[in-house]
Amino acid sequence: MSNLNFNLLTLFPEMFPGMVGQSLAGKALERRDWSYNAVNIRDFGDGAHKNVDDTPYGGGAGMVMRADVVEAALLSVPKSGKKIYLSPRGKVFNQAMARELSQESNITMLCGRYEGVDQRVLDAHEFEEVSIGDYVLSGGEPAAMIMMDAIIRLLPGVMGNEDTADNESFGSATGGLLEYPHYTRPAQWKDANGSAHSVPEILTGGDHAKVARWRQEQSLALTTLRRPDLLKK
Repeated sequence: MSNLNFNLLTLFPEMFPGMVGQSLAGKALERRDWSYNAVNIRDFGDGAHKNVDDTPYGGGAGMVMRADVVEAALLSVPKSGKKIYLSPRGKVFNQAMARELSQESNITMLCGRYEGVDQRVLDAHEFEEVSIGDYVLSGGEPAAMIMMDAIIRLLPGVMGNEDTADNESFGSATGGLLEYPHYTRPAQWKDANGSAHSVPEILTGGDHAKVARWRQEQSLALTTLRRPDLLKK
């Protein structure tokens, strides 16, 4: 049995599993640590042409996905669990939300297209609107895969070392700050322009307490420079 199942309501089921079928997430899929069910919304379309959208009331450009069609697709799912609509106007997805969702058994993601989805079906079935950032995509499928990847890697056993997530950006070990810089062999390296680069000496000295302090200082400095909003939190 899988630990987590994703129901994906989409007009393009062939897009899945996409990138989450590769690497660690792909291996976890093979082990049945997680599973997915891509539901083609068009299968529930209206009439001979399987219409899934119509012009918006009140006028305006584009088309809107119909409430009755989306609901029919949703009701075909045996266990919908947590319902999410991928939308640029939603709450911004973050690591804390990924952790919370990784505890679910079933997550249903509605991938919108065109100008969006009739608000009535979102309200009637209590979809939570979630955004992956302040930009607009052609559809919700790429956003769904990004969220899935962030969630799946937090499932037990997927990353191997259970401490990895805690030490990354936004993790508990970094205090919610951005992650410190990483270095590996060779200790001395010349780039393509002939400039020499060395690993910070403190990382090669073997003093773990000093390394821990240096990493915390680096995390704080990077967060201050790049994401001062995180410090306010």
